[in-house]
Parts: sequence; C-alpha cells; structure tokens
Amino acid sequence: MAKNFNALGFMSGTSGDGVDSSVISSNGKDRLNIKYNRFDAYPINLSKKIHKLKDSILEMQDLLRYSVEIKELEDEITNFHANIALKISKKIEFDLIGFHGHTIYHNSNEKVSKQIGFGNILSKITNKTVVYDFRQNDIKNGGEGAPLSPIYHLTLFKSLFNEKKIKTPISVLNIGGISNITEIDKDFKITSMDIGPGNCLIDRWVRKNSNKLYDKNGIFAKKGKIDKFIFDQYLENYHYSKIKSKRSLDINDFDISFAKGLSLENGSATITEITAEIISKKIGLNNTYACGGGRKNKFLMNSIRNKIKNKIFMIDDLQIDGDYIESQAFAFLAIRSFLGLPISFPSTTNCKKPLVGGIIAN
Repeated sequence: MAKNFNALGFMSGTSGDGVDSSVISSNGKDRLNIKYNRFDAYPINLSKKIHKLKDSILEMQDLLRYSVEIKELEDEITNFHANIALKISKKIEFDLIGFHGHTIYHNSNEKVSKQIGFGNILSKITNKTVVYDFRQNDIKNGGEGAPLSPIYHLTLFKSLFNEKKIKTPISVLNIGGISNITEIDKDFKITSMDIGPGNCLIDRWVRKNSNKLYDKNGIFAKKGKIDKFIFDQYLENYHYSKIKSKRSLDINDFDISFAKGLSLENGSATITEITAEIISKKIGLNNTYACGGGRKNKFLMNSIRNKIKNKIFMIDDLQIDGDYIESQAFAFLAIRSFLGLPISFPSTTNCKKPLVGGIIAN
C-alpha cells in the first residue's frame, strides 16, 4: 500500500489579504484526509506593497524593470510563510510543504508565469522539503500553466462520491481573482479552464475607490445601482474571442476603465453584475459546487443563481470549508510532485501530455 504523506499547502491569492494554509494527509492518488486549515492576514503595509507591485507589472519587461522591488517583496513573503510553517509545525506534523508563492505576472500567450517566493530559503528556515514553482514545466511543454487545482478537485470529489455525498457528473466553480471551472464526468474524467474574472475587477474597483481591500459580502454592490448602459456596452465589446482560445487567464486580461465616473456603490454593482454575467455563460447543466473567496459575495452569487437554470451549491454544504480548497490543492500537488506523479493534463492546462511539475528543495 502506498505511503501517506502529511503535506502543508500554502496559497496567497490575488486579493493579497493574507495566506491560506492547510495540512492534508494523502498518498497522492486516492486517499485524502484534511487535517488542518488556517488563515494568516498580511500586515496592511505588505498587502499594499503586493498590490502596488502587481499593478506596476503590466508586461513581461516590467519583471526586469522592477527586479529590485520584486526581490525585496520576495524576501518578505518568504519569511511570512516561514513563520506560519514554524507555528503550524508546533501543532501538527508534516513532511512536505507545497509553496505556491504570489503570482505577480501571468501571460499564457507569452508562456510566462511568475510566482514570487524563495522555495529554497523556505526549506532552509523550516528544515522541510519544499515543492515550489509548480507552473514552469507545464509552460515549457506547451501548457498554459493553469489551472492546477483540477487533479485535487477530482480526488476530493471522488472521495465524496465514495461516501455517497454527491453524484456525477458534477462541476466545481472556483471564484478567486479569476474564476475557473472543473467538470467531472460520470467516468471521472476532468476538463477545466479559467472562464473569466472572479473577484479581480471588484477588488480593484474597491481598492481604488475606498480604503477597503474588497467588497465584503457584496455590501457596496447591494447599495448601488447597475448602470445598464455600461453593462450592455461592456458585454457588447467584451473580448470573448481573445479569451475563448485561452485556457488560462490573468487579472491583467481585464481592467476597470469602463466604470470610470461611477460612484463606489454603483461601480461595485455594475462590475459585479458584469462578472456574474460572464461566469454564468460558462456554467453547464451539471450540479455545481462553488468554492473560493467569491462565493462569500452574496450579491455576486445571487446574481449568478438568477442567471442560470441549474443548481449551484456551496462546497461548504458538503462539510468542506470552501476557503481552503486551493491551499489543500497545493499540499496535494506537493505530494504528487514528490512522488513523480503528473499534476497537469491536456484537458486542464492544454499541455501535450500529462506532466509532473514543481521544483523540490530540501
């Protein structure tokens, strides 16, 4: 019987508000036990640094232009993760760390994806084996570098199927900065792709027009009025053709200039409605379970529900905390990478064949 490993997974999402951490136990194949989850908020000044740098890096050349700032932030982010790992190690044992880092630039057309964070330094500080830089091997072999969570979605939902908690076919909708969907058919074959903006446009609007990082529970949007002219105009000009051929998207594929002149509330309502419209067009007929931070935006979720005919549930309804699916996924990917098992597939990232990924530091 294949050995189970305990792995700690980290995810720092596009909201830049902090780090999700999870410890799971798995053999990297068909056994899975979620053991521990926690969230650690970034200090406000660190969040501001992340967003300032991310907003400055709009093209590949900017990675070189801002190399000094990137290195400084990379040190800070690595140390922040290391402190969390050391705290967790006092509570629960783990063998491996899956370190996603923080994405500051992703462009699948250019075959470039940059996550900052020093995996080798994290390994030295924690004295643990660290798996990091998960996307590069996929990109080098024809893939788009994302999404990477689908193999975890499949394993998680297989276990729920075996417990008779769900039926297939089924879809998993992850609403992070970008929204992606994983479809699992009756034979447990998966297809996955990014489908449009998630929180990125809403978050950017709120950060620009208030002192908040995001629209908590959709409160600003609920108070606002949707600008029908801007809504219709945006969707009429929306670059479906540009993103239709892409399986992987980045927040820089979208901007908020179309909402210029609107109030905080009206802009929030209009942008949220646009986001819901784009997401709803990509949801099929399967029962769909939502995870990620965007599922907490009540205005967004109600709008999506009003637009689609199939049922959409919270993954939390299955006694799974929807905040930690991605941190659990990177713990799982660390185990698979350590065992030399593939983490990306033609039906998920558009790569030519199933591929292993991740750099191992120990």
